[in-house]
Amino acid sequence: MPIVADLSSLPPIPAPRRADDEVRVALVTPAQGSAGMFGLSCRMCAELATVEVNAAGGLLGRPVTLHHVDGGAEPGAVADEVATLVRAGRVDAVVGWHISAVRHRIAPRVAGQVPYVYTALYEGGERTPGVLVTGETPANQLAPALDWMRSELGVRRWAVVGNDYVWPRASAAVAARWARSHDRPLADQIFVPLGTRDFEPVLRRVERSGADGVLMLLVGEDAVHFNRAFAAGGHHHRRTRLSTLMDETMLLASGARATQWLYSAAGYFEDLATSDALDFTARFGRRFGVRAPVPSSLGESCYEGMNLYAALVRRAGSLRREDLLAVSEEVRYGGPRGDVVVRSAHAVQDVYLAEARGVHFDVLDRLSSGVREN
Repeated sequence: MPIVADLSSLPPIPAPRRADDEVRVALVTPAQGSAGMFGLSCRMCAELATVEVNAAGGLLGRPVTLHHVDGGAEPGAVADEVATLVRAGRVDAVVGWHISAVRHRIAPRVAGQVPYVYTALYEGGERTPGVLVTGETPANQLAPALDWMRSELGVRRWAVVGNDYVWPRASAAVAARWARSHDRPLADQIFVPLGTRDFEPVLRRVERSGADGVLMLLVGEDAVHFNRAFAAGGHHHRRTRLSTLMDETMLLASGARATQWLYSAAGYFEDLATSDALDFTARFGRRFGVRAPVPSSLGESCYEGMNLYAALVRRAGSLRREDLLAVSEEVRYGGPRGDVVVRSAHAVQDVYLAEARGVHFDVLDRLSSGVREN
C-alpha cells in the first residue's frame, strides 16, 4: 500500500509575533505514487527549516508558512495547481522534491514570476531563469560513483534498470558514455513505467546480459519491489547494485535481506558522521521524536531548499524574484550537508558513497567535494 504523507499529528509551527504578514512558500512534495513514500520525510524536514527560520525572526520580519501541494499527482495537474497559486499571488516562492517530469511542467509556468527551488537529485541541464537546484547531478554523483565501484569493487560491466522518464534515461546516457570510455559498453538498458511491480522479466534480461553490476534508476516503491525480487532470485550473490536514488526509507521497505551488496551515492545520509549532519539529526529528533521517519537524503533535501530560499531573501532584503536571482551567486548557507554555495543556479556540495547494511547506510567515502572558499 502506498505511504501517504500525513502531517496532522505534527506539532504546530510557531511564528514571530511581530510579523504583520506572511512569506508563503508552495512546498511541492509527493503524497502518492511511486515517490509517495518520501513525502512525509520531505514535509517534516521542510517544517523543521520553517520552524528554525521563524525562531530566528522569520524573513524580512515576517513568518514563513507552507502551502502543501501533492507533487505525486499527474505532472500537468501539479503544474496547474502551482501556477494557480502563483497567479493569484497566494505564494511567494516554490520549493520541493518531485520527479523531473513534474519540474518540466512547473518551471515554464512559474519560474518567470517567483523563485523556484528544486531540491531533488536530477539529470542536470536545468537552465530556466528563476529555477535554483540544490540536488545532485550525474556529473558529481553518478560518474564518480561508477569510478569508485570500478576501482574499489572491480565492477566493470553494467546493466541499467530505470523508470521510463527523463531522469533515468538522461542518467543512463551518462552511464553509457562512462562505460564506453572504459571500453566496456553497457550490457543492457531496461526502462519500465512508473508503478511497475513485477520485475521478473527485467531480471531475466539482466541475467542474460552478463552484467556484474546493476545501475538502479528506479523511484521509491518501484525500487523497493525490484530489491525484493532481486534478492528473492539470488541475484545479490552474482552482481552488485548501485543507485543514485536510494534512501533509508527505501531500505526499510525493502527489508534487510534485500539490501545486500547495494550501494548508493548522495549528498546526505542519515548516518553521515559529520558535525553538521549529527547536529541536524539531533534537532530533527527533538522536534519530531524518536518514532518519526528518518530524515533521509530525499527528505533532507527540502531542508536544504528552504535554507537556500531563506539565505537568498536575507541577502537580497527582498522577496522579488529578480532581486533573489541577482544575489544567488553571493549566498552561502550551512546545514546538514555542510557549507553550500550556488554556482550557475546549482548548489555545490559534497557527495558520498555508502553501502547498505541491513536497513541503514554505512558511509564509506567522499566521492566529490563542494567548493571551499575563505
